[in-house]
Amino acid sequence: MSVSLLGTLAVAVVVGVYSQMAKKYDLAALGQMPERTMVMDSAGELLGRMHGENRVVVPLSQVSPHFVQALLAREDSRFYKHGGIDFYGVARAAVRNLRERRVVQGASTLTMQLARNSYPDLNDRSFHRKILEMMLARRIEKMWSKEQIIEHYVNRIFFGTGVYGIQRASQVYFGKHASQLNLSEAALIAGIIRSPVRFSPFRNFEGAIKERDDVLRRMLLLRLITPEEELQARYADIAVRAQPLFQSQGDWALDAVRRDLDRLLEQHEIEDGGLLVHTTLSRELQTVAEQAMEQRLAAVEKLPGYRHPAKAQFDSTWDPSTELTTTPYLQGALAVLDNETGGILALVGGRDYRQSKFNRATLGQRQIGSTVKPFVYASALGAGFLPGTFIEDAPLRPGEIEGADPAWSPQNSDGRFLGMQTLTAGLVQSRNTMTIRLGNYAGLDRVLHVLGEAGIGDHAVKNPQLFIGNLAGNARELASAFTVFPNDGVRRRPFIIHKITDKAGNVLYDASVIEVEVLTPGVAHVMRRILAQVMDKGTAASVRSQHGFKEPGGGKTGTTNDYKDAWFAGYTDRITCAVWVGLDKPATIIDEGYGSRMAIPIWADVAKKAVELGYIPAGPRAEPPLTSVALCRSTSQLATPACQSAGMAYEDELPYDLVPQGFCQLHSGLAGEAPHASRPSGPGLFDRIRSWFR
Repeated sequence: MSVSLLGTLAVAVVVGVYSQMAKKYDLAALGQMPERTMVMDSAGELLGRMHGENRVVVPLSQVSPHFVQALLAREDSRFYKHGGIDFYGVARAAVRNLRERRVVQGASTLTMQLARNSYPDLNDRSFHRKILEMMLARRIEKMWSKEQIIEHYVNRIFFGTGVYGIQRASQVYFGKHASQLNLSEAALIAGIIRSPVRFSPFRNFEGAIKERDDVLRRMLLLRLITPEEELQARYADIAVRAQPLFQSQGDWALDAVRRDLDRLLEQHEIEDGGLLVHTTLSRELQTVAEQAMEQRLAAVEKLPGYRHPAKAQFDSTWDPSTELTTTPYLQGALAVLDNETGGILALVGGRDYRQSKFNRATLGQRQIGSTVKPFVYASALGAGFLPGTFIEDAPLRPGEIEGADPAWSPQNSDGRFLGMQTLTAGLVQSRNTMTIRLGNYAGLDRVLHVLGEAGIGDHAVKNPQLFIGNLAGNARELASAFTVFPNDGVRRRPFIIHKITDKAGNVLYDASVIEVEVLTPGVAHVMRRILAQVMDKGTAASVRSQHGFKEPGGGKTGTTNDYKDAWFAGYTDRITCAVWVGLDKPATIIDEGYGSRMAIPIWADVAKKAVELGYIPAGPRAEPPLTSVALCRSTSQLATPACQSAGMAYEDELPYDLVPQGFCQLHSGLAGEAPHASRPSGPGLFDRIRSWFR
């Protein structure tokens, strides 16, 4: 048998074997290119991208013809004349490489390059890989049209660090759509394909221009352009962007989306990207919240008496290559929720995501101070107290508070005690001793239960000190908890991802509203009345007087010992927002650093923007039916003539479920008795608080 025949048989065997090996590859994978998962806000606007590769797939009809011509001139001028393997090109490359005695020219066609870039196991430089690549190219040419091959190629190819596909390359380097590339720009991008990192115009502009000129000369040689066009493109100004155009890939809101995405889907569903994640976030409200946080805290840092490093000072010395968990400057966090659904509208975890990615709004745990008091008062209302009931504002007596250290003697913020005050006044003026007495009556277990149902208090120690805020929480938890007041006692689970779909439009996840009743509608109604007064004339009155917020609403400030934490949690009928201000390492912010001074300005900026954006109720609130009753301030029971004589009777309108079922017995000996049949039997509220008035 002749040598030539043996050679022919050997080639045939190799071709047959490798053709069979090539059949194991799924050619449908050519069109399956990992894209970044797109995260959308509630209005359908792009917030950012995550996972997958930084690629946006576009049809060939949306790619500049200049780029297609430049690509073929550079990489495969005989593309339309071969069937995947350019034998003329192979021979030419072999001759030149032999002459140079080194590999100076390859023979890969565009189709072979596409095969190599589509299957990870074809990335080695072996002879085996080259033959398999050639057989795959033949299969590809039989299955796909030339135009489809080009489309797959231009969308898949790597164009530089973190950039895949012609659309992202066009956006990154020139800030325009791929269809808008002119001849000079198209030639430059085509020129860097062989070494996109080395010739990146950001790193090596002169090298990129040289590659562009080589492509233009090649296009002229192939008569794809005229000499005039070549000259004009070669001397055209190239307006490369000053830095890569990436959608913001990080902020605290996107971090929260990423965290929830990891919980909702399997890892393999996430890693490939290409998902469409619809969130509850409002891009506009998020932007205003971030700006308000920075501007208001920067203003605090300029106040007389502020002694900590200012962020502006820190910025001047900060090394961008370092990332911190804690920072020395003043920090803040906030969360805004939609009352109707529980959807998170905005989430700010600090002042500068680049410097510290720690999300204080969701992961931080700080003492919440007096923002806990509404839940103590709501617990007491549920246990029988009423808005006009008198509570003693006086020093605590040893042994009076169950479970407390006998020496525990908390003060009010103004250092005074005002004697008997109504329950409403106690919350509006944030009186500590009144709150502790109310919590003691309602019972620690009842208060902890209400807090737990409201979504806070998980870290609480069972101690009466929690009645005035000695428990930890964060902005998202507190905002969610406060929604029970505008929501008629119902808390809806906070969530940030509304829906997830894949590239084919299949719904992978669709959120449902999950709710729990924390308070009765009657208790929620009374609490709204009281918290509205907090905002109108109480500790949060600066919302109205200084910041001009006019919408109906309510809320509560909070300030911890030595002004280490400043809070405000407030709501309108449509949104609820909680704001925290403090230092990462707890220390006094500034003398008189109350929540009304530190947190309310941020809240007001955000709440006003929310109203401007249309986050308002569709119609007037439907309040529960009310009935007018005569009540006794001493016992929270129905008043008798004796209560009237004692000056303790008053009129109020209450929801039906809060109307007492019995008449006051405390004053019965003063001026007649209530009808015998109406007296409650057994121990009740009267018996529990009789000692207050002895």
